[in-house]
Amino acid sequence: MIKFKALILFIFIPAILLGQQHFDTIIKNGKIVDGAGNPWFYGDIGIVKDKIIRIGDLSKSKANKVIDASGLIVAPGFIDVHTHIEGDEKTTPTADNFIYDGVTTVITGNCGSSNTDIKKYFKFLDSARLSVNVGTLIGHNDIRREVLGDADVTPDAAQLKRMEEIVDKAMRDGAMGFSTGLEYTPGIYSKTDEIVALAKMAAKYNGVYTSHMRNESDKVFDAIAETIDVGRQAKIPVEISHFKVGQPNWGASGKMMAMVDSARKEGLDVTVDQYPYTASSTSLYILLPDWLKADGTKPMLQRLSDPALHEKAVKEMIVDMARRKRQHFDYAVVASCVSNPSIDGKSIEQINIESGRSSTIPNEIETILDIVKMGSASMVFHSMSETDVENILKYPLTMVISDSGIREFGVGVPHPRGYGSNARVLAVYVREKNTITLEDAVRKMTSLPAQKFHLTGRGLIQPGMYADIVVFDANTVKDESTFEHPHAYSTGFKYILVNGALTVDNFKHIGTRKGVILHGPGYIQNQTK
Repeated sequence: MIKFKALILFIFIPAILLGQQHFDTIIKNGKIVDGAGNPWFYGDIGIVKDKIIRIGDLSKSKANKVIDASGLIVAPGFIDVHTHIEGDEKTTPTADNFIYDGVTTVITGNCGSSNTDIKKYFKFLDSARLSVNVGTLIGHNDIRREVLGDADVTPDAAQLKRMEEIVDKAMRDGAMGFSTGLEYTPGIYSKTDEIVALAKMAAKYNGVYTSHMRNESDKVFDAIAETIDVGRQAKIPVEISHFKVGQPNWGASGKMMAMVDSARKEGLDVTVDQYPYTASSTSLYILLPDWLKADGTKPMLQRLSDPALHEKAVKEMIVDMARRKRQHFDYAVVASCVSNPSIDGKSIEQINIESGRSSTIPNEIETILDIVKMGSASMVFHSMSETDVENILKYPLTMVISDSGIREFGVGVPHPRGYGSNARVLAVYVREKNTITLEDAVRKMTSLPAQKFHLTGRGLIQPGMYADIVVFDANTVKDESTFEHPHAYSTGFKYILVNGALTVDNFKHIGTRKGVILHGPGYIQNQTK
């Protein structure tokens, strides 16, 4: 009997001590949405340093800081796997547009555009000290440019080997994978076998292949087939970037997703990501014929000065508009024109009329070429249907992304996705339209991207995971940024922690910069050898 009492005492003493454990931070009374897609549940979260230590009833425990999340949702920090932060890190290291939208981790180097010396880039990031965690891909366009320039050429064996070596080193230095931007120079000049060869190098290190495909409108099915085939040949997981479709294929999102499903039935790991808007954003150069852009800006401008080549470009752009079933360039709006800010926020059709030309497609093309000659512009293209946007968002394999850099508040008229992608999903597609559930929305922003990009220890609310946590009001969270007035931070995120460090306190970014560098599997493999 004495031995039995001693055993009971032995069992219950640790339990008592555990109940009184001291934490750095406790988040109490919140509705926990764990990121896995499970239904929300009530619970407290105990954090020590940068990790979640306990989840449950911590009412008897002590902490240096206690956050009362009563009436609020507690979820993993959102992970944006499609960003372009290069060049913005020093300007706005606090990454306010991401933080205020609940994003605690970003992956940059998308669309084939990245730093090619990943080790050097990570050293720079270490000194920049951002508020968000950062990982990067190695970009095909910059690899190709380093070896071949912007020429419309096919690499020979030695040149391809050099490109492969760049990918190999980047992966060993910590890149998450290999990205392409096949609508951009010089990626537009590459053949599929070149892409496969480079993707194989990333596959050696368990990387991911992400692609801004060759076409996202009239030839989208060919582009999807090529992207999947790269995954098949290189034996690498595939992420199709900003999955969408423009005219004349509005309504084709179901067929697009069926192609992804078919690939997965074949055994290929294919997923997609999406920003939840009916407009895209990129350079004005996207409207120009491929041959015109070869070899860079100076040769392009020289070609435009040749009357015959100028006429050839105009004729091809007229044909392209007919193929897209467009009557005007009213859908193309200038986001930022450094050489002429007065046209920011205006459509090509509007700029053309204000220049004194009549409203015809040939005249609007001349207006486009005038802007190109001034140094071009970044654009917003209103080119998608809401039905397709919602269909793709409902797809189980879709992640939520911004396709944005770190916004400098008040500069230009950028796409609102850089400020409000995640809040828009929560406000519009969860709360207002009931397109998807809250739990599934959070899964698309957390565990799904973490799993795909091998972000070990992130994307879930579980003991042992890093304490990247967002606390928000599901009833009021809102994307305040609009196309007309884009410079507005999302609202509703009351508390945000990055690696256990309070970064947003009572709706205010307090300047904390505790983001870390996230290395890909190749770096981790090398470190453990």
